Amino acid sequence: MNLTRQEIVIPALTFFSVITIGSSILLLLQMRRRKTLETKLRDVTWTDTDKIPSVKKSVFLHLLERFGNLVSHGQASTSLLEQLVRAGYLSRNAPALYTGIKLFLFMGGLIATAIFIAAMKASIPTKALLVSLGGAVPFFIPNIVLLLQEKKRRDEICQHLPEAIDLLEICVSSGIGLEMAWNMVSDEIQDVSPVLASAMALTNFEIHLGASRTEAMRHMSARTGAQALSSLAAILIQTDRFGTSVASALKEFAASMRDDRRFTAEESAEKLPIKMIIPMVLFIFPAVALVVVAPAAINIAKVILSR
Repeated sequence: MNLTRQEIVIPALTFFSVITIGSSILLLLQMRRRKTLETKLRDVTWTDTDKIPSVKKSVFLHLLERFGNLVSHGQASTSLLEQLVRAGYLSRNAPALYTGIKLFLFMGGLIATAIFIAAMKASIPTKALLVSLGGAVPFFIPNIVLLLQEKKRRDEICQHLPEAIDLLEICVSSGIGLEMAWNMVSDEIQDVSPVLASAMALTNFEIHLGASRTEAMRHMSARTGAQALSSLAAILIQTDRFGTSVASALKEFAASMRDDRRFTAEESAEKLPIKMIIPMVLFIFPAVALVVVAPAAINIAKVILSR
């Protein structure tokens, strides 16, 4: 009888221990992930009332931030805020730091160019023009970097969104709710596309905080700037409003996205011969002409000189 009790109690205790430890680990990871998303969501609001722990920055970055705040009077334009958010810079200090970097590059370019052309023999208007160009060129480097970062994030979203929609459609077709399926898909694609996973997780968290699905979807499309996510948000809003099948809408949308991606690839392939004309004329054709014409030119020169 004692042996039977031990055979029952020991597996039961082992089972409950494993369940308790696993639940604790999952709860800890979920709380950490929730805290991170909450911090990002509060940063996007760009308000001064949120108390977010400050990130340790170097003295140089701190000076650039203070310089940017001083120049911009602590305020940034709405277009700059939206562009920074679309590029992935969600911190409230990003506009001031961005402005400080631009002004630092501008002043550094002016000083470096002035020192470089000080010994040049040129007229004063020429020197002034060169100094202005030396300050203007570095001034616009952050704009280019911001545009490239925004394009990179947008391309990553468009590349991995069809697969994410397929997973979402499978989850919804199996009977899982849209909110739960959305959260599951964002967890699954975290390693494949962190940008898309972060956008989906932030939207789901915003819904949990009390925002409507329509509002959260619109915020997601505004934060990313991806046209595909805007279309997805419009489809989900329409299905929610008219009560149509979410799974069918997602399936059709994923198929249309694949068609668009295939058409884009075919268009790029058709443009390739035209784009290859410039490097062929500049690099390949002179080399081929030199190899073909040079021996004949040498022989002709020898014949002419021998006479």
